[in-house]
Amino acid sequence: MTKPSLADARLAVVKIGSALVVDPARGAPREAWLAGVAADIAALRARGTEAIVVSSGAIALARRTLGLTRARLRLEEKQAAAAVGQIQLAQAWAGALSACGLAAAQLLLTLEDTEDRRRYLNARATLRTLLGLGVVPVINENDTVATAEIRFGDNDRLAARVAEMTGADQLILLSDIDGLYTADPRRDPDAAHIPVVAALTPEIEAMGGEPPPGYSSGGMRTKLVAARIATQAGCAMAIARGQPEGALADRPLTALVEGGRCTWFLPAPEGPSARKRWIAGALAPLGGFTVDAGAARALAAGRSLLPAGVRSVEGAFERGDPVLVRGPDGTALARGLSAYASADAARIAGHKSDEIEAILGWRGRDEMIHRDDLVLVAG
Repeated sequence: MTKPSLADARLAVVKIGSALVVDPARGAPREAWLAGVAADIAALRARGTEAIVVSSGAIALARRTLGLTRARLRLEEKQAAAAVGQIQLAQAWAGALSACGLAAAQLLLTLEDTEDRRRYLNARATLRTLLGLGVVPVINENDTVATAEIRFGDNDRLAARVAEMTGADQLILLSDIDGLYTADPRRDPDAAHIPVVAALTPEIEAMGGEPPPGYSSGGMRTKLVAARIATQAGCAMAIARGQPEGALADRPLTALVEGGRCTWFLPAPEGPSARKRWIAGALAPLGGFTVDAGAARALAAGRSLLPAGVRSVEGAFERGDPVLVRGPDGTALARGLSAYASADAARIAGHKSDEIEAILGWRGRDEMIHRDDLVLVAG
């Protein structure tokens, strides 16, 4: 497979750790660096690449303000620091992006938000809407309410889940190192840089080491966990230095576009279809739709299922639950995740999408089942 390039990305998720965002000497944002990354994002968008930022830094920003400067904090202190620092982090990103003519949006997620089906669909719909409106989403772990989630490597995995959720084709982990090495280069002078990883073998995974000291909670082993999540979803991933050497020290994404040194993890060939296989075979339908002949033809052509083509709704299910789609003669056509609960689906069945708001009193998705959440099955 051809080595990926950020210049070719349709949607890139960029994960940034605390050590890059926060100047430890001042306990404040690195304004010049954030301005450079914002300019990078603006340049990417100008060439057609949308971007989502997953940014750490809230707890680190609030440490000095709250006098919490010792190395280890209690859980409740981390949560309090996150509540204070999240405001500072959001302001820093909003200011940097605004200077480049871009609007920022803040989303606070936990890993559970990416794993619970209904919360997953809500988050995905919000992110897609923001991107469609030209906004740059800035995501962080919701540390103010997280408990076990505040632990080693959360935002590496969270960024990979966001990439999976949004169908991103590239995940960029900006780090203090320019990629994966055969051993820790800080300890082994013979460690060799690995420019491309075609598959995450046990030998590759064994190269993960211990997390670095300081504010950063990440490490190579959590980046390899993120690589597994992303590549299995069909997303390429790069580990690159957040502060490259030379003139582009504050422009890490531009450096990557221009061929800067990194490690690319290639997407699994079966990645894009893995979720479809999961929908097709791993979920027991909780209900179903019977559709007309026109809808059956649309599904066969790879289109979404619209309310207008639904003739009846069977079973009791909630938004995000698996359902079976049957044709006019009762033949099973597809399985998918319903965008509406059964009661609401029954009310809008047979109606055009632009009538949904008048019928329900609120505007949901145009599709009863989006094509990304639907897979054709044998009858």
